[in-house]
Amino acid sequence: MNKVKVAVIGAGVRGTYAYPPYILENPHLCEIVAVAETKKGRRDLFSQRYNLKDGSVFESAERFFESEKIADAVIITTSDDRHYNYAKLALEKGYHVLLEKPMANSLDGLVHLKELSEIYNDKILMTCYVLRYTEFFKKLKDIIDSKELGELVSIQHNENIGYWHFVHSYVRGNWRNSSDTSPIILTESCHDMDILLYLTGSQCRKVASFGKLKHFNSDSFKLTMSENCYRCSEEEHCPYSCKKIYLENTRILNNAVHINPTKENLDNILKEGPYGRCVYRCDNNVVDNMVSIIEFENDVTATFNLSAFTKECNRTIKLMFTNGEVGGSFKDNEIRIKKFGQDKEELINTYKDDLSQNEGNINLIKSFIRLVSEDNINKDGNNIKEAIESHVMAFAAEYSRVSEEVVHIDEFFENAIRMTNEIESTLL
Repeated sequence: MNKVKVAVIGAGVRGTYAYPPYILENPHLCEIVAVAETKKGRRDLFSQRYNLKDGSVFESAERFFESEKIADAVIITTSDDRHYNYAKLALEKGYHVLLEKPMANSLDGLVHLKELSEIYNDKILMTCYVLRYTEFFKKLKDIIDSKELGELVSIQHNENIGYWHFVHSYVRGNWRNSSDTSPIILTESCHDMDILLYLTGSQCRKVASFGKLKHFNSDSFKLTMSENCYRCSEEEHCPYSCKKIYLENTRILNNAVHINPTKENLDNILKEGPYGRCVYRCDNNVVDNMVSIIEFENDVTATFNLSAFTKECNRTIKLMFTNGEVGGSFKDNEIRIKKFGQDKEELINTYKDDLSQNEGNINLIKSFIRLVSEDNINKDGNNIKEAIESHVMAFAAEYSRVSEEVVHIDEFFENAIRMTNEIESTLL
């Protein structure tokens, strides 16, 4: 295997902590040779953490791509609205690409990404669908394919976002407003759409969705509350208090609030910063609950439920077969198999001692590095067609929610392609 040189575009939480640690720990396989990041503090932290010299540190992705090609591959973990543009620049420059989800935050971006993947078909273009790389979902796929419980009939899939994670990301944080980013079913759940495609082994036929911003809005604000948690008389009894979420817990998301998240630093920045705002007085507009009903080409049906109103951040699932049912908890790494006509159920624990809670991240980056090293663009994981389909499902689900229509996927994406082509032809 050839040693793979990697550049990281975007040194935020995922760009710093999700994938680069594996590269640092496996210097015989790969190395980080450059970083591009607009924020000086994060740029300096990344450079120090991954031993980069000044000539390998860029103040923007644009400056990086303007320079000569210095790596084999790039990992793009910037804000969502820049994913497509930077993927385009990377492919044009000759880089293999690992692209954080969502790959694009617009339908026309997906149309162009599909075109780019066909033009640069000698390059690996992967999206960060980490769920596929976990033992939990691999085992569920094995159970389905074995036919031991008969044919798969229906799936109930839940993304329990967790109240603290939701208010951090989708009320106070970077993904709070779909006008600036994307609908939550795309930003948070496009890889749940992908998992449904993966498990069913079929394309999506149609989708219908329902949901709204029910709680985290100004209607829930009381006169006894304040714009900031530090000045609020209700803070002590509020589960969404920034003090409870950030100061009383040590979570990776604290790194998004402050580059050096000591209690003192967090305390100071929360008093005036965006993450200290009252959850009922933010400029958020993404829904806090949403249900989608999905039908696949092989006649398997599914419901997908995303909700802010759960205590734990977890995914739970139930698979219903002609001869049994399977239930699973992703966080607990547990799968329960119940065969019809048998009283005893089988419990499978998919946790492995050599894998951490970052199992999906680790296995994903391992696969990407291996594919780049072998220069193999045909292996599993490099299927951009399926990745695009999952994104189209997410956009279709949001369109259904807003329009109150059942959306046929093929027709929906064909219209997107036609409209994109028509708009571009008028600009020529």
